[in-house]
Amino acid sequence: MNEKQIQKFVLKYMEATDSRILEKSPAHLTVKLSPAADRALTNRPYYWSFVEKMGTEPETMTFLFVTDKARYDNAAAANDAAPNSQAAAADAALGRSLGFVHGSLNTAAVRIPREDLYFGSRKLDQLFAAAKNGGSFVYLFQEPDKRALHPFDSIAYSAWLGVNIKVEFACDRKREEIHSFGVSLATGQCVERFHERLLDLRMTPRLPANVHIAKNGISLNKALAIIEQTLEKKLRLYDYGWAAGAAARLEDELAQVEHYYRPLLESSDDESRPRIQEQFDNRQAEIRWQFEPRVHASAINGGIFHLSGIG
Repeated sequence: MNEKQIQKFVLKYMEATDSRILEKSPAHLTVKLSPAADRALTNRPYYWSFVEKMGTEPETMTFLFVTDKARYDNAAAANDAAPNSQAAAADAALGRSLGFVHGSLNTAAVRIPREDLYFGSRKLDQLFAAAKNGGSFVYLFQEPDKRALHPFDSIAYSAWLGVNIKVEFACDRKREEIHSFGVSLATGQCVERFHERLLDLRMTPRLPANVHIAKNGISLNKALAIIEQTLEKKLRLYDYGWAAGAAARLEDELAQVEHYYRPLLESSDDESRPRIQEQFDNRQAEIRWQFEPRVHASAINGGIFHLSGIG
């Protein structure tokens, strides 16, 4: 993940949380956090508990996020070496009146916490986690084509449950797949590649004008069951030769461990036998965890999407 991608991600997160961008360059962002972003990123539970109890207006934090450290530091050094003439004159006047003044007049900028964002940095990982937690479920409406909409028309929308699922095929090797399913809550129809369908649509969190929502025909639990059944049928058609190979390697590894530890156990005394047995059991458990073939499916994210028409 390069500097441009990191800044694009941070911008999207800040816009999604209604945070205010105070300053921006290709190398940095100065951001006034929204209450939602402040709660997610600043780890101030006592402050927010106080705000909730007192009912006061919260004062959120401002951060300097540096997405390209070398570029930002070089630009800052250049600015320090060639200060603005008006700022220099103001600093000189303050110096004559008040004595030595360090830095520029913008003392607020000095107090702004700086976070260098790069792939693997603590704050960027925190942003990833906040985006995942906040975006794990959405509730959106398709924006209608206003040019084709008569002022007195009303378009029927139906609700769809969309879920993105990660399937892991694991043994001593690992492979992952992403599957996207959508189920119409009006008819129960299930479609694959649902996320790709949504990419071509403009979505909004607010119900558009001249739109009515069709009544659901099935429950969310039923829709989830349909997705699980569809995925299970799909996975049953896969070739599981890899699992047979992994099971064979598992038996070979267990046999080698057995061959090593069994004589030790037979020749050990009463004092050392429990320790050797514990080592033997732990080693067997490690090998089973590493080699035993398994398929694991987990939901990444999902949402309710209201789309034009009765699906």
